[in-house]
Amino acid sequence: MFDRYTIVGHFYDFVSNLYSGKSIQNCKIAHLDLLKPGDKVLFAGVGHGRDALYAAKRGAEVTVVDLSETMLMKLRKVLTAEGGKVDVRQVHSDILKFDEAGTYDMVVANFFLNVFNRSMMPRVLDHLIAQARPGGKVVVGDFAYPRGNLITRAFKTAYWYFAVIFFWLIAGNSVHDIYNYPEFMAKSGLRIEGKKHFRLLAMDCYWSVLGRKPA
Repeated sequence: MFDRYTIVGHFYDFVSNLYSGKSIQNCKIAHLDLLKPGDKVLFAGVGHGRDALYAAKRGAEVTVVDLSETMLMKLRKVLTAEGGKVDVRQVHSDILKFDEAGTYDMVVANFFLNVFNRSMMPRVLDHLIAQARPGGKVVVGDFAYPRGNLITRAFKTAYWYFAVIFFWLIAGNSVHDIYNYPEFMAKSGLRIEGKKHFRLLAMDCYWSVLGRKPA
């Protein structure tokens, strides 16, 4: 399987922190405090892996699915640094080929759905929702849909396109406008139960959206 993150994966943490301060990191763990020991949680994409580690430390049974061996390698380094105290199940696969429908108490897609174009993203979202059990939670953390005055919206849009074009050049990710995730999640049958915003330069540039699957 071709690994699009062979290059950027090695400095993913540095780019993330440079671009957002701690906002992306805080966004990724925003709703993980809802997890209870023994809960089953699925992470689509691993990123820097610290959100998966955070969930595992809370006693959750964590599964991570990622197509990039480079990113999974980074996760293994994070876990090794913990001295083997936590266990995370790692699956090297395309997320659409991974199917454990109705299994998970929480499904998390942090900065993952933005990889896909507008026609593909809803299909991936529906597949992730299918992995959650009835009544389970689905969390999407990503760039916030631009709101506010004209200057604020313009900054957020430019901020987004700088990132998306960078990852298009480096990893071949899709270039598209900013997704309004609560709208897509609601259309896919989720009940939106919460939104947490994270700021950069006094503007809400990131959000974590919590949805619940019908019981």
